[in-house]
Amino acid sequence: MSKPPQVEGFGAAPHERPVPRISIHAFCEFPDTGAALQRAGGDRRLSKAHLQVQLGGVDAAVEHYHGQITPNLLVVETKLQGEEALLELDRLAEVCDPATKVVVVGRSNDVELYRELMRRGASEYLVAPLSPLQLIEVISGLYLDPGAAPIGRVVAVVGARGGSGSSTLSHNIGWCIAEELHINTTVIDMDLAFGTVGLDFNDEAGQGICDALSAPERLDDVLLDRLLIKRGEHLSLFTAPALLDRDYETSPDAFETVIDSVRQNIPCVILDVPHGWQPWIKASLLAADEVVIVATPDLTSLRNAKNIIDLVKAARPNDAPPRLVINQVGVPKRPEIPAKDFAETMGLDPSAIIAFDPALFGQAANNGQMVMEMAPKAPVTESLRQLCRSITGRTMQGVTAKNSVSFFRFLKVKKRA
Repeated sequence: MSKPPQVEGFGAAPHERPVPRISIHAFCEFPDTGAALQRAGGDRRLSKAHLQVQLGGVDAAVEHYHGQITPNLLVVETKLQGEEALLELDRLAEVCDPATKVVVVGRSNDVELYRELMRRGASEYLVAPLSPLQLIEVISGLYLDPGAAPIGRVVAVVGARGGSGSSTLSHNIGWCIAEELHINTTVIDMDLAFGTVGLDFNDEAGQGICDALSAPERLDDVLLDRLLIKRGEHLSLFTAPALLDRDYETSPDAFETVIDSVRQNIPCVILDVPHGWQPWIKASLLAADEVVIVATPDLTSLRNAKNIIDLVKAARPNDAPPRLVINQVGVPKRPEIPAKDFAETMGLDPSAIIAFDPALFGQAANNGQMVMEMAPKAPVTESLRQLCRSITGRTMQGVTAKNSVSFFRFLKVKKRA
C-alpha cells in the first residue's frame, strides 16, 4: 500500500539541497539582476559556492573570457531580443568551455527564444526581474541528480539562555515526531561535555558523536548505523560523551560533514544545540532548515532571543523566520514578562507556550522518559504536539505504523537512486 503524500514527502525540498563547491560568475545588464544574484549568493544553500557578480552583460563576458577558463556556471543577462540576442550569445559560445553551464537572463518572455537557447545548449532562460529564491532553485536544480535520494530536514533547537529547557524540549520533539508522527528521526546531542540525550532517554552516554567528529570523512552508512543508538523503529540517538577529561576542539566543517551524513539517511534530524556562541554553533544554526529558539519569560531571555532572531533573520533573508517557544511559563512568585509583550518585542508569534510543570518534567527526567510517555493527555503534552505539527506540517490523525516513514524505506529509496 502506498503511503499518504503528506508522510512520504517529508524531508528537505529538492531545491534545499546545498549547492556543491562550484564557481559562479555573473555578468548583468541591470543593477536589479545583480542585486538579486548577490542576495542569492548569501543564502545558506549557496554557502559553498563562490559567486562573482559584475555589470556589462554578454559583451563583458566575451571580453573577459578570451584566453581564460570559464567557471562551472555562467549567468549572463542580455537586453536584446530574438535573433539579435541569439547572435550575441553565439559570440559567447566561442569563448565558453563545453563543461560550463550557462543561464541566460532576458527581459522578453519569448517562448521561441527559450526553445532556441535550449537547442543551442543553454541550461536555462530566465525572465527578469528575478527573485533570490528563484535563482537559488534554478541553480540547485542544475546540480541536482534527478535520481538522487531524498535528504532529511534539519531542525536546530537552541536556548536563549542556560536553563531554558531547550535540550528537554528538543528530545521531546524528536520523540514525538518519531513515535507519534512515525517519521524516522535522529536526535544529535551537540553539547559534547554536558549533553543529556543519554540521560533523558535512559541510555548510557557514548562516544558516538565524538567518534564521528574525529574523522567525519569516514562516516559512511555502515559506521553511522554502528554509532547511532536505536530507540524503537523510528527514533535513533547520537549521544555525547558528557565527560570533562578531554578538550573538545571541533571545527564547523566537521559538524557540517556529520550533519550532512546523517541527513542523507534520516528524514528528520533534530539538533540539540547547547547555549553558547562558538563558530560551529553559529554555523550549525544558520545552515539548518529550521531554527527553534527556546526562551523563558525573563529579561535575559528577552535580550538574547532578540539578538539571535535578528542575526538569523539577517543571515537567512530567503528563509522563514525562526520559531519562538516560550517555556516555563507560570513559575510561582517569579515576575514574568507576559507572553504577549515578549512576542511583540521579538516580532514573532510564539509557535508554542509551554507551562511550568516541574513535577511532570522532573519525574520524566528521573525515569528516563519523555513527558508524552508519562502523561499523554496533559496540557503540556498537547502544547508539544502542536509544536511538532507546526514544525513538520503534519497532523497526528491517520498516522499509523502502516503509513510511516521508516528508516529502512528511506535507505531503500537512497540505494535505488
